[in-house]
Amino acid sequence: MKKVLALIVLASMVFGLSAFSCSSTELTSAKLYIQQKNLDRALEVLQQEVQKNPKSDEGFYLLGYVYGEKGDFDKMLESYDKSLKISNKFEKEIDNSKTFYWANNFNRGVAQFNRAGKVSTADSASMFFDKAITSFTTAIKCQPDSIATYDNLVYAYLSRGDYDLAIPVLEDLLKIKKSADAYSRLGEIYYTKAVGKMNDFATNGNKEDSLAAMADYDKAIKVLEEGKKEYPDDDNINVYLFNSYIGANKIDVAMTAAKELVKKDPENKQNHYNLGSLYLNANDYENAEKEFLEALKIDPEYISAVYNIALTYIKWGQKLRMATEEAESADDSYKGKFESALPYIEQYLQTEEGSKEPAIWEILGKIYANLGNTEKSTEAFNKADELRK
Repeated sequence: MKKVLALIVLASMVFGLSAFSCSSTELTSAKLYIQQKNLDRALEVLQQEVQKNPKSDEGFYLLGYVYGEKGDFDKMLESYDKSLKISNKFEKEIDNSKTFYWANNFNRGVAQFNRAGKVSTADSASMFFDKAITSFTTAIKCQPDSIATYDNLVYAYLSRGDYDLAIPVLEDLLKIKKSADAYSRLGEIYYTKAVGKMNDFATNGNKEDSLAAMADYDKAIKVLEEGKKEYPDDDNINVYLFNSYIGANKIDVAMTAAKELVKKDPENKQNHYNLGSLYLNANDYENAEKEFLEALKIDPEYISAVYNIALTYIKWGQKLRMATEEAESADDSYKGKFESALPYIEQYLQTEEGSKEPAIWEILGKIYANLGNTEKSTEAFNKADELRK
């Protein structure tokens, strides 16, 4: 996933020291050490301060400031929390400090993410993605309501291929803002995981993979149905929801959803294609033909619809031919369906991808065979054999 992230304007943090009056010896010393950039010594005396005075709001605030300067952000935030539990006296300073370190880590993460996309080796890219993830995670700790940071962390995980780790980040993001993008990406992850497990099942026959795939399809459907309630017209949500219904073998639900989408947006070629594919799988060739033709009316070069309408006519023709043979009839009207398939298969073969597929040349050969054109049928089958060598 190649993506360039944008930096944010980074404001400088100004540390102001309060007057030394009414301060303990440790606080006074700590402020001097901070001014002198002697952070180790400042840390030492501040630890003494909070041990002696567990109610020292300023002591914990200064301790958090020093930890931040040293890059120990977990301890920084812990110290700030302790200061705020005692009083709100340093709330403004603490908020400014958190904002500064959020922006600092955010920008560092962006730089590391973008650098990962420029390196030439996978190991180097992975290293920079790791660093970006650490920076974005720290930025979220500083500003837990920063939507942009969650987005960037998700991109970093997905770019590294860590889909499982991206899931809880998207779940947290949806608690902050129910965006269409977050719903569709989370649904896409579950859908992608399900497809991968079904592919594993097809390879090894392990039923556990099939069960795991169904569980992920169900998770995808749950997330995407929630997203559809919020964003009923979002294309990504609807596409992944439709595909998840198909994967989960919820054909009736998918059919209903596909019909709704066609009714809502009849000029969307994808909607007609999806509905046509369902009809094709249900062997309802008449309705499949209707939907694929609608898709091609919108976009005559829609190559997926070109292939599927050819397949519709072929299957339709085979069904009619078998019925003729069973009835021992001389009726050859079934050839009309193969003739209808021919120009679409030829159109598909004109594409670079289609011309290199042996299976498509075999389909062409079968069409000509059903039309009684032995010469052209043989040529198509020979082309298929040639491509396989």
